[in-house]
Amino acid sequence: MTSARIRELACQCGFELAGVARAEPVPESAWYQQWAAAGFGGEMRYLTDRRAGVRNDPRLLLASARSIICVGKLYNSPWPYSTSFSGTECAWISRYAWGDDYHDVLRRGLERLDGLLPPHESKICVDTAPLLERSYARQAGLGWIGKNTCLINQQSGSWYLLGELLVSLEIEPDAPPPDRCGSCTRCVDACPTSAIVPAGPGYAIDSRLCISYFTIELHGSVPEAQRTAIGSHVFGCDICQDVCPWNRRAPSSSEPAFQPRNFAPPLEQLALLTEDEFRALFRGTPVTRSRYTGFLRNVAIAIGNTRHKDCREAVTILTAFPDAVVAEAACWALDQLR
Repeated sequence: MTSARIRELACQCGFELAGVARAEPVPESAWYQQWAAAGFGGEMRYLTDRRAGVRNDPRLLLASARSIICVGKLYNSPWPYSTSFSGTECAWISRYAWGDDYHDVLRRGLERLDGLLPPHESKICVDTAPLLERSYARQAGLGWIGKNTCLINQQSGSWYLLGELLVSLEIEPDAPPPDRCGSCTRCVDACPTSAIVPAGPGYAIDSRLCISYFTIELHGSVPEAQRTAIGSHVFGCDICQDVCPWNRRAPSSSEPAFQPRNFAPPLEQLALLTEDEFRALFRGTPVTRSRYTGFLRNVAIAIGNTRHKDCREAVTILTAFPDAVVAEAACWALDQLR
């Protein structure tokens, strides 16, 4: 079994990128501990609690692991980037969350790939496992890690979802590519909240300043000083990828699961959703991770930022919402409309 054969099999299973890394610690594990100690994880305790130490060695996930098969699945689509979209009355949802939940899509592909290999022990990881997946994807030759901390492939950009298959098989590993960001700082300069900061050997994301963190992971009130910079984002943010020169000619995915169900829905419609309607509209997509109340909070802030007068009645209704965080965000938005 060679890495070239692994790429052939991975392609059969729907992955555009694939490579092999050794199942051993990487230098980034020390940098990760520094990132966590600096508080850059914010309230995401699952990144900094006892599981943080597990990230030091993949063999803590699978004792017999000898190799890590890293895969990348393209999720880009021909629809506009957020930086070129002008629908001021619409909400922006991060590109990866437009269709089906990627966890399910990647896991199905990895299960199929696992079944094509010789007898072995294995463990599938898709995002939620305590594994430094971008670092191992770099070791496996899939790309380098850019200043925006995304994995960037020279031929096709950064619109990739990553997954890993830890295996007990000894497979000759690939080699990491050189860093080709050079002196470019477009992602750093474009970040509305200045969340991309110098750290360690390069740059890191300070989650406490990140729009994706505010709109997905943060369960309380969004700091008022940061609200204006969030713009019309109601779930995640793609700006640092949208401005990346390596994504200028990024290909589009043919995966039906990643095609947009509700591209840039109207803010007024979202503000009036009941909880059942919210679950029905976004069932099976990553958007439900923000929870109903978190989503309404985000919608209220987006309405305040866009200052779209047609949303006044909807946001006024939200000022009486039972959840205090939602009601406060709606009151703030109403002040902006005035």
